[in-house]
Amino acid sequence: MLSLFLSAALSMQPADIPEVDWEKMGEETLAAAKQKTPDTGRAKNVILFIADGMDITTITAGRILAGQQEGKLGEEHVLAFETLPWTGLSKTYNTNSQTPDSAGTATAMMTGHKTKMGVINVDQTVLHGDCEAGLAKPLASIMKDADAAGARIGVVSTARLTHATPAAVYASSADRNWEADTDLPEGAEGCTDIAAQLIEAAGQYPLDVALGGGRGNFLPADAADPEYDDKTGKRGDGRNLTEEWTALAKGNSFVWDKESFAALDPKAPGQVLGLFEPSHMQFDIDREKDGAGEPTIAEMTGFAIDKLSRDDEGFFLMVEGGRVDHAHHAGNAARALTDLIAFDKAVQTALDKTNPEETLIIVTADHGHTLALQGYPQRGNPILGLVKSVGDDGLPGTTPKPAADGKPYTTLAYANGPGSPFARKSDEVVERPFVSEEDAEDMDYQQQSVIPSFSETHGGQDVAIFAGGPQSYLLSGVVEQNFIYYVMKEAFTAEDE
Repeated sequence: MLSLFLSAALSMQPADIPEVDWEKMGEETLAAAKQKTPDTGRAKNVILFIADGMDITTITAGRILAGQQEGKLGEEHVLAFETLPWTGLSKTYNTNSQTPDSAGTATAMMTGHKTKMGVINVDQTVLHGDCEAGLAKPLASIMKDADAAGARIGVVSTARLTHATPAAVYASSADRNWEADTDLPEGAEGCTDIAAQLIEAAGQYPLDVALGGGRGNFLPADAADPEYDDKTGKRGDGRNLTEEWTALAKGNSFVWDKESFAALDPKAPGQVLGLFEPSHMQFDIDREKDGAGEPTIAEMTGFAIDKLSRDDEGFFLMVEGGRVDHAHHAGNAARALTDLIAFDKAVQTALDKTNPEETLIIVTADHGHTLALQGYPQRGNPILGLVKSVGDDGLPGTTPKPAADGKPYTTLAYANGPGSPFARKSDEVVERPFVSEEDAEDMDYQQQSVIPSFSETHGGQDVAIFAGGPQSYLLSGVVEQNFIYYVMKEAFTAEDE
């Protein structure tokens, strides 16, 4: 049985491919390109969108799925962020690793400095886990530049707010895993956990909005979670950081479910902390199963923009689609792509709510993954389905095309990950399992991979940058990832035209 979220896409048949006037399309595209002019003015607002793990293959597959869900063939669809006028490529390596992690890449974008894997907002000389060195070599983030420009600050993520990418907005740590005080090892005296640093940042800077997951890192170990009877907080110091947040200033709010989030007034004074899960928020296709309910990433983005723009001061907002990465690690392309589509709706929300003449919007990824779009699937072939190719006559095929072992295979696969048949420990020859249409169409299906791995790994390839608004033209060509920071800083400090 087809899952509901895939039914529209997988019922598509490429029988009638529309003819396109390619000459007309080319001329219209050329005319539009000639109209592009660099905006060299100052940005009142800067929004950085980061889809964790969104490489170009993920974008292509997500675009096709989004189109197929709308009843199209899919390949011709255009995502919201693909309408931004300037594009470039970002080199993602860390200073000590060809294939990066999110802490090092987030640090590059937030501070302008590349650094090692596993550390947040400390310079490249700091060894992972060296508390003393981290305290001696912190890096200032874009948050301080935004504050100096008189802008309010917000952070939104579908991951834990203490996870690497959102943490890089406001924290500094020699180990990305020091999210709660109980994560700090012996010998880390003087270092502060990331959750506590969020509260400190909100006390020092106009950090007006922080929305995401990670509630457990803010609650004491003896405090029951408000949503789950079998869960408690993680903190060993007895601090309830949600209460400390609300005590910072009159009007401050803490919310943890969809009902309390919906009741918020974005025009009201005070800072808002929203923690909607003990750990990461739900994948988008699983949100409806959540008893307490969760806002979508688009809803959180819309609220954050309204909250941060309630006066004329301007703002900096970082929005992370954090769970694209988590689905890839699980070898589960369906959830990765549907979370990308949800992320794209958040970008559309920002485009609808902001003025392109005063808002720099950047959409990018921190790193890639090992996802491959393979074989010769015919036009309109369900992107999450089995490969069916055109026949020798050029007409659509009706049966899956077999691989060299005589078995069908899916369009999407991973180079490594939990879907590898070779993960089985046996002295016998391991054969690739047969994949049926029903298997491939299941939302829980793990795409097959070659190299066995408990968790699929990141990829080291360049990732795309899409940008629009003041100074966005600078983000073209192939750039080092840390250059993104300098463009954001320039946008905040450039002279008004």
